[in-house]
Amino acid sequence: MSHIFPRHCHVSLPTAVAGDGCYLIDKNGKRYFDGSGGAAVSCLGHSNQRVINAIQEQAGKLAFAHTGFFTSNPAEALADLLIENAPGDLDRVYLVSGGSEAVESAIKLARQYFVERGETQRRHIIARRQSYHGNTLGALSAGGNALRREKFAPILVEMSHVAPCYEYAERPSDESLEAYGLSVANDLENEIKRLGAESVIAFIAEPVVGATLGAVPAVPGYFKRVREICNEQGILLILDEVMCGMGRTGYLFAHEAEDITADIVCIAKGLGAGYQPIGAMLCTSHIYDTIKDNSGFFQHGHTYLAHPIAAATGLAVVSEIIENGLVDQVKARGEFLGKALQAKFGDHPHIGDLRGRGLFRGIEIVADRETKTPFAPELSISAKFKKAVLAEGLICYPGSGTRDGKHGDHILLAPPFIASEEQLTEMVETLSRALEAVLPK
Repeated sequence: MSHIFPRHCHVSLPTAVAGDGCYLIDKNGKRYFDGSGGAAVSCLGHSNQRVINAIQEQAGKLAFAHTGFFTSNPAEALADLLIENAPGDLDRVYLVSGGSEAVESAIKLARQYFVERGETQRRHIIARRQSYHGNTLGALSAGGNALRREKFAPILVEMSHVAPCYEYAERPSDESLEAYGLSVANDLENEIKRLGAESVIAFIAEPVVGATLGAVPAVPGYFKRVREICNEQGILLILDEVMCGMGRTGYLFAHEAEDITADIVCIAKGLGAGYQPIGAMLCTSHIYDTIKDNSGFFQHGHTYLAHPIAAATGLAVVSEIIENGLVDQVKARGEFLGKALQAKFGDHPHIGDLRGRGLFRGIEIVADRETKTPFAPELSISAKFKKAVLAEGLICYPGSGTRDGKHGDHILLAPPFIASEEQLTEMVETLSRALEAVLPK
């Protein structure tokens, strides 16, 4: 009998005992191709020797030093490397242990930034419907995932949620991509004006929406208009790249594809590639200097901030990505995967949309391709599909509630950056077999 408190009390899971490149291996020796990198985490696969060596070496030198007393060489080196390769005016790195912590840190820093400026009346954070920003209470409050919020709604912080940029399901048929992008961006401006610009702290958004919508990038022009609005209204722009960042979309920082800058950026998942828990919040020199020149103290913190072994891991991971040209490889492999998915599912009667960027791809499953009508929730398409692909030796990330938290199903794909074209082709074939087994005839 297990004493583990699992994610789901009525699901029996295989036991993973080893990793080999793009594969996980269970206790019976069965191999599973990691087609989603867990949750877009294992970008370098499961046996990268450079990262393993970095962990072992750092553990032999220094396992832990509390940041209330010390900094450390790996933390300093990782921060330097991230800022050296970061776009815009990002200049400072706050190292944490995961994505939710990074988002919590971003929200609190944004509030304190305005407090330090004497603007203590600012209290509102604006996010988007059908977004996901983490599972701690602050991050969950920002997120727009209706299903994940439901049980905890009475204890969440009040935040606003505006329209997502979800072109497939929400763009009117008579509206161009550009017009739609401006329309949903202007929904942000309308909400700022409704609340009163002087009371708003920030807008937070994922450059490519991950778990809740299934790899949905914005239409052209949307984020440029969002940046303009934030500038015009005097609020901060926080970009959540926890899932889509660190090379996943073919850019080291996902918002580089939009040709915009951010005030605060959150990263995690691919930063440690699964070898250690690590995340980070990056902010501009202006925000940092505002804290430094006033109180001089960010009123926030966790015990394992900038953990030396985690920082050494992140340093090895990011170095591996940059030095081996893996960002460019993600672009090339992503183009290959996109074409393979289009060839296999482009005319499928139950595949409504194929989307994504780089090796971050989404497949939306529908009951009717012409009307874009999703399957009834009680059919549990996503849950059945997850079980079917696992039986086939494939790990992917099916999601439900795509449209509104209850209706809609999608599949999220985020294979390791090192996956070969042959492995990606086999993944697509496995997806096809599992879909045919699950979808109603």
